[in-house]
Amino acid sequence: MAQSRHTKVLIIGSGPAGYTAAVYASRAMLQPILVQGMEPGGQLTTTTEVENWPGDTEVQGPDLMVRMESHAREMGAEIIMDLITDLDLQKRPFTAKGDSGTVYTADAVILATGARAKWLGLPTEERFKGFGVSACATCDGFFYRGQEIVVVGGGNTAVEEALFLTNFASKVTLVHRRDELRAEKILQDRLMKHPKIETLWFHEVDEVVGTDSPLGVEGVRVKHVTTGEITQIPCKGLFIAIGHAPASELVKDQLDLHHGGYVQVEPGSTRTSIPGVFAAGDLTDHVYRQAVTSAGMGCMAALDAERWLAEND
Repeated sequence: MAQSRHTKVLIIGSGPAGYTAAVYASRAMLQPILVQGMEPGGQLTTTTEVENWPGDTEVQGPDLMVRMESHAREMGAEIIMDLITDLDLQKRPFTAKGDSGTVYTADAVILATGARAKWLGLPTEERFKGFGVSACATCDGFFYRGQEIVVVGGGNTAVEEALFLTNFASKVTLVHRRDELRAEKILQDRLMKHPKIETLWFHEVDEVVGTDSPLGVEGVRVKHVTTGEITQIPCKGLFIAIGHAPASELVKDQLDLHHGGYVQVEPGSTRTSIPGVFAAGDLTDHVYRQAVTSAGMGCMAALDAERWLAEND
């Protein structure tokens, strides 16, 4: 027989938003249950050096997540390694089913399932992730001061990241498989006028090349989409900027979404379109996507949930 668990606050997801929500909900004596999901710790567990987390000049992403999990446990949160496969938000208590067979019921739900960068799917891309291949210019651009960088993509994200990376790089090459960008015109104008940026049309990345010891990128091989001609571009960093996919599958038919699947929250809060359901972190954030902003939203979600429960219980 399936086990059933009830909690005042069920937190789904275990990145900075989920763990911070668990800390605040625990301090409010809500005895939250946090279900970690498929990747405990979220995207930071695949990141090496983190230099923009306040209080740490440098910290390893996995170490930071271990510390945050430990903090949440010490505050009193119950953290369970399980994967929520079904979530019913149509009536209270809300009901979630875990892959383990456990059924979780909750008076309030905080969604912190995050988002994942879209990747090219190349074996060599996977090999150099965190060692020259990145999907976050704000996170990793600092490491490429005075170096040549390649950015892949044609939308707002790609153009914004290329422009941002000129603060560090000696040269930025933007690789796009078409001959025109999807980015806003004002961004395109800035890109075309920038002396550090070169645009390579009708090309796609075919392979990432680098060294084994130490592990690092030395260049990328790009292929012309019509002729198939291969060109190698020397670079120390490859930034993939072809979009992000928010992990909103559980709620796509229940909550209001926008910007390609991000959960919509009321401005200045974490309240979703269903009372008692709150969302925080990259699941809602198509603009900043930073660990520190996710943590801040986790705090907001726990406080919003606490107030909502006090008003409705």
